Order: sequence, then structure tokens, then C-alpha cells
Amino acid sequence: MKKSLNLLMVGLISGLVSVFAYHQLSLTEATKITEKEVEAPQVQLTSSSRLGFGAEAPDFVTAAKESINAVVHVKNVSIGRQPRSILDLYFGGGQERRAVRGMGSGVIISPDGYIITNHHVVQGATEVEITLNNNKTYAAEIIGEAPENDITLLKINEEDLTYLPFGDSNNVEVGEWVLAIGNPFNLTSTVTAGIVSAKARDLDSKQGVFQSFIQTDAAVNSGNSGGALVNTNGDLIGINTAITSQTGAYIGYSFAIPSNNAKKIVEDLIEFGRVRKAVLGIRGIDLNNQVAKELSVGDAQGFYVSSIESNSGAEKAGLKEGDIIQFIDQIKIRKFSDLSGYISTKNPGETVTVDYTRNGKPKQTEVELIKLALYRINEIGLEVTNASKDELKTFDAKQGVKINRVLSQRLNAEQLEGILITEINDQKVNSIEDVERIIDQKTNAEALKITFKASKNDEKTYIFR
Repeated sequence: MKKSLNLLMVGLISGLVSVFAYHQLSLTEATKITEKEVEAPQVQLTSSSRLGFGAEAPDFVTAAKESINAVVHVKNVSIGRQPRSILDLYFGGGQERRAVRGMGSGVIISPDGYIITNHHVVQGATEVEITLNNNKTYAAEIIGEAPENDITLLKINEEDLTYLPFGDSNNVEVGEWVLAIGNPFNLTSTVTAGIVSAKARDLDSKQGVFQSFIQTDAAVNSGNSGGALVNTNGDLIGINTAITSQTGAYIGYSFAIPSNNAKKIVEDLIEFGRVRKAVLGIRGIDLNNQVAKELSVGDAQGFYVSSIESNSGAEKAGLKEGDIIQFIDQIKIRKFSDLSGYISTKNPGETVTVDYTRNGKPKQTEVELIKLALYRINEIGLEVTNASKDELKTFDAKQGVKINRVLSQRLNAEQLEGILITEINDQKVNSIEDVERIIDQKTNAEALKITFKASKNDEKTYIFR
């Protein structure tokens, strides 16, 4: 009996050991399986880092070092006289008084002292003072101005300066890292970083001036106007010029004039003293889904041609009303600011390749750009064009230019658009070249005397001060 009991206990113990061993073996195998299952998503996370999610932040140090010494502080100085007596008040005497009207930044673009800045920074200046990053100060000469593009070209007498050559803004990509470099309020320099948010932004086409800005989220405030926008290689790809803010301070996005446009303006100001504008010779409208439905066209992107100017390059190249421009020199045209921004980098006489669709079929042609036959009298806000013989005959005029558009809200567009200007400052005008010559000869202090002709017997002269 005792022997049987012993055998029973041995069997029970053996069974328990077997169960325990099997349980431990099962736990080990389960752990191995679990570990293998956890490893799988780790591989996926590692592979996702190859797409850039785990990439290191870009190094801005080199670009900043190469750029800050080429960005200067620009001071707009006005000089007047403070009357000390009643005689000074009437006869113009008194103590000379200098006042700072505005400040901003500028970019040295050549070793011999050419500097580009915003026109609004130095507008109305009697003197312009430049302070380099090493605190040396110079008097600057205004070489040329392009108010419509918010560009002014300055020059200081110095050699072997650190400068930034223009880069190619056509190669800028949305999402690309950029630096905004300024020299505001004599703080020596400021550097902020961001990315390119958009290209070909048009902020104010209501006045007939189509713009094409690079939009970034790099912080730019008023003192940074005229400073440099550079990429991580230190290439100058834009001139910081504007922010959109109800408070006047940076709120998340800023705008820069593309370097290709700024370069063209600078070259024209140096060579011709003014900006020569090239045009295709077309008018039209941006396409979107709603416009495409109204026009019964299949494309929801591009520039729809609504009219062709007579004797223009577009007419000679065979473009017609209803064509939809998709590319110019392989640059994608989604809206008119894409088109105008690119054409603004070209000169009259140059040829561009235009890809377009007509009745849904792709076509291509070469267009020779012509000079814009318009001139804007910015002081009073009038745009004029050459008058045809028939138009002169209608007004019974021997000479004159036609008011094409009123740009100033102070003037009555209904009364002025379409009538003639026959004389400016007592000089007869036969063409927009005459208007440009007379305006260029006028000093800033001189009044503008203009004779308008609205009909055969209605001719009036006004003086604008």
C-alpha cells in the first residue's frame, strides 16, 4: 500500500514538472513572436526617415556669414530750414535743419558700391545715408528709380566692397529654406529664417500694376525693407519689400521682389536711366473653375487671351482670341502674375516660346516681345499712350497723347480717360517719348502744368503741385 502511494506521488510530481516546463516553453515562444511583431513597425519608421521626416535642420551659418556684410542700413534724410524770424518765413532764410524721414535696408550688388533698396525707403529724400555692417557711413547718390516696382538704385564711392550677386529666382521652389537679412535701426544686422510659401503673388493689381512676389514666412518688419532674401547657398534670390498686416508688424508672411526682376530693373536703370518694359501684346483673364465654365473651356488653369493688340508680337506669331497660354519658356503659367513676372525679366526684342491650347489642342509659337507703348505720370496718377491719327482728328488736335487709364483715386476717371494731353509745362507733346522727356527734365520742386483737350472746343490747363 505504501509502495503504491509512493508511485502515485512520483507520477503526480512528474506531471506537474511537465506542465510547468511546457508552460515556460510556451511563454518563451510567445515572447519571441511578440518581439518579432514589434520589430516590423520599427523598420517602417526607419524607412520613413529617408523621406526627410527625420532629416537634420539646414545649416544657415555659412549663408548668413556670406550675406550680412553685404546688407546695409539706409537712412532717408530731409533737409529744410527753420525760420528764426518773420523775414526768414517770407524770404526763405533760417537755420538749416536735418530730419530723418525713414530708415530701411539695402543690398550691395557690386564691389564698386551699387546698392539696391526699396523706393519707399528713400522716397522724397534730400540726402541718403548708408551705414555698412562695419559702421562706416557714406553719402549715397540716387542713380535711378522704379516707383512702380518699388526699386531704387543707389551708389556710394567705395571699392572692394563685400557684395551679393544676383541668383536665379526662377529656380526657387515652394518649401525651400530661405533667410531674410536686414539692417534695421542701425542694429548692424538681423537674420530670420523661413520657407518659400508661394511664388508669383500679386498684391495690388487694382491699380494696373501687376506684381509677382516671392512669399515667405521669414519674419520681415519695416526696417528690413530693401534687405536680402537668400537661399541656404547664400544666393540673392529676392529683395524684401512688403508685408501684409493690419498692425504694420510681421504676422506670418512677407514678400520679396524676385532677383531676376530686380536684376533687369537695375540693368535698365544703369544703361537707360529708366525701366524698359517688354510685353507680348495680349489682354485676358486668369482661368479658374468658374471662369472656365463661363467660357466653356476645358482648362481650369492658365491665361485666357481675350484680345490681341494690333501689330504686336503676339499678333505676328499667330496667337488669337480664345487661346489659353500654359507655358512660356517652359515656365508654368497658372495665372497672369506668372506671365507678367516672367516677361518682366525680358527686354523688348527678345523672343520667348509660348505653349498654348486652341480648342483643346496643344500648340507652340515663338513671340518677339515689343516695348510697352505706355507711360505713367506717377506724380498725378495718369497712364498715357500714343494717340492715333483718327483720335487726333476726333478731338480736332494737331498733337497729343491719349489718357489710357486713371490710376489715382483723387482724379475723376470718367472725365479723364480717353481724352488728350496736348502740352506739358508749355511744351507740345506728340508721343509718350515726349512726355517721358519732359517729366525727366522737371525738378522735384517744379510744378506740373498740363493742358487737357476733351473735345474740339474744350481745352483746359491745370497746375499740379
